[in-house]
Amino acid sequence: MQTMIGIIGGSGLYQIDGLEGASWVKVKSPWGTPSDDVLVGRLNGVPMAFLPRHGRGHVHSPTTVPYRANIDAMKRLGVTDLFSVSACGSFREDMAPGDFVIVDQFVDRTFAREKSFFGTGCVAHVSLAHPTCPRLGEAAGQAARDAGVTVHRGGTYLAMEGPQFSTVAESRLYRQWGCDVIGMTNMPEAKLAREAELCYVSVAMITDYDSWHPGHDAVDVATVIKTLTGNADKARALVARLPALLGPDRAPCPHGCDRALSHAIMTAPDKRDPALLARLDAVAGRVL
Repeated sequence: MQTMIGIIGGSGLYQIDGLEGASWVKVKSPWGTPSDDVLVGRLNGVPMAFLPRHGRGHVHSPTTVPYRANIDAMKRLGVTDLFSVSACGSFREDMAPGDFVIVDQFVDRTFAREKSFFGTGCVAHVSLAHPTCPRLGEAAGQAARDAGVTVHRGGTYLAMEGPQFSTVAESRLYRQWGCDVIGMTNMPEAKLAREAELCYVSVAMITDYDSWHPGHDAVDVATVIKTLTGNADKARALVARLPALLGPDRAPCPHGCDRALSHAIMTAPDKRDPALLARLDAVAGRVL
C-alpha cells in the first residue's frame, strides 16, 4: 500500500506550503458537503490531502463542521494516515501557550453532533480505548521536535461543544478530571476516523490557559488569534517533515487502526439497510 497523508487543519492553519502539483478538488460525499474543497498534491514525493476544517474564511462553527462528510472525503481520496491540527486551551502550567501536545486520549462532552456513520440498518461498535494511532503520534512528535517546537507527547483532550469558551467553574472541574487540554473540534472527528479505519492522531496547538489560571485573563478571541499566528507557522514546519518520517510505502498499521471494522458490524447481512450500505461504500467497503 502507498502512503497518503491527510491533514485536517483547524483554526489558524488554512494552507500547506510546498505542495507539488497542488489543486483544489471537490469531493462528493453521501454524508453531505465537506467543509471545503480539498487541496491535493505531493509533498516530497508523498501524496497529501489538506482540508481546512472550518472552511476557508472560517465559515463553520465547531458544531456545524460536517465531520462525517470530512472523514468520508478523506477516505474516498485514498488517505491512509490522518493528522488533525487544532487550537486548544491548556489545563497544565507546564503546557504553555505556543507548545504543542500530541493527544492520545479524549473526554467527549459534545452533544449536538452526529457521531457515527452507523445506525439503524447497520449497527457497528468499534474499539476506542486507544483513540489515536501511536505510530502517527511518534511521527508527529518527532516532526515537532525537528521543527524546534516544544512538544508534549501524550495528553487528554476535553472536547466541549462550544462555541462559547468555558466558565471558570467548568475549567476548574475539567482540571480535576485530569484533562490536559480543551478544544471544540476533535470529537466526533476521532471517532469517525476510527470507524473509517484511518490511522488518526491529534496535534493540539496551545493558545491559552483557558479560564482556570489565576494569572491569566479570561479567554478571548484576540488572545487566541495572536498565539495562533505563531502556531500556524510551527504547524506548517511540522507537516513539512511528515513525508520523510512516514515514507512512500506503507505496511498495515501495527496497532490495527486500519482493521477496526473487522469484528465491529453486528447487524445480520439479511437485515442490513441497502440505502445505508450504499452510503458506507468508502468508509466500510473493506468489510461490506
